[in-house]
Amino acid sequence: MNKYAVIGNPIHHSLSPTIHAQFAKQIGLSISYEKILAPLDGFTVTVKNFVSAGALGFNITVPFKVEAYDLVDECTSNANIASSVNTIKVENGALYGENTDGIGLVNDLCNNLQQLIKGKDILILGAGGTTQGILLPLLECQPERILVANRTKVKSLKLASKYSKYGKVCGFGLNQIKAKPVDIIINATSASLDGKMPEIPSGVAAGALCYDLMYGRQTPFMQWARANSALEVTDGLGMLVEQAASAFAFWHGITPETKQVIKSLRETID
Repeated sequence: MNKYAVIGNPIHHSLSPTIHAQFAKQIGLSISYEKILAPLDGFTVTVKNFVSAGALGFNITVPFKVEAYDLVDECTSNANIASSVNTIKVENGALYGENTDGIGLVNDLCNNLQQLIKGKDILILGAGGTTQGILLPLLECQPERILVANRTKVKSLKLASKYSKYGKVCGFGLNQIKAKPVDIIINATSASLDGKMPEIPSGVAAGALCYDLMYGRQTPFMQWARANSALEVTDGLGMLVEQAASAFAFWHGITPETKQVIKSLRETID
């Protein structure tokens, strides 16, 4: 049996086993895909044990993506620039890393939501590991600019400086957001996990596509967006499936169909 898994903490809520089972079924592949809870101080040991047990690959979720980047023997330029890894392939005992978060987000925006990114103003809330993973693929779509707003201003300024060679990126504090509409707002903060909403002016959402990277429930950010004249509001389920499809392709060399998988999951969680 080909062994795969997703490793994180917490991990009980993960839909990855369901997604990869549907992908494998599409191409007639027999795989084992499990959820592995790693202790917060035991990621490396967990990985080594899984690899020793014959693993061929695994996904990494919060809070281990940066630790995974430090652990791999080699990684793609995309993961290297992000300094973050969410997918690892095992070959001859070596670990090869990729980050499919940004690719998944772009594919969901462009293919599933028919959203044009080129020439658009994008506001990203939060400057953590997830934002690191999505910035380059977004910039490669040539938006007008990306505004990164974070509670700690210095963190967003650091990200803006790092990515400025790939396109126009501006960093500032959450309290500096102006009440001026943008085209796309992406909530990449952990506020939705805590049932909270970043304090930002309402005018910025008017006519925008508001996208919460959380999935599976109506978040305070999504409710705020609807109450403040957003044109379209969505969660991150499509991104979850699309990033999984890119991970599947990284392992197996075949990109699975995603639309039916998104539809079946949506029916399950809504």
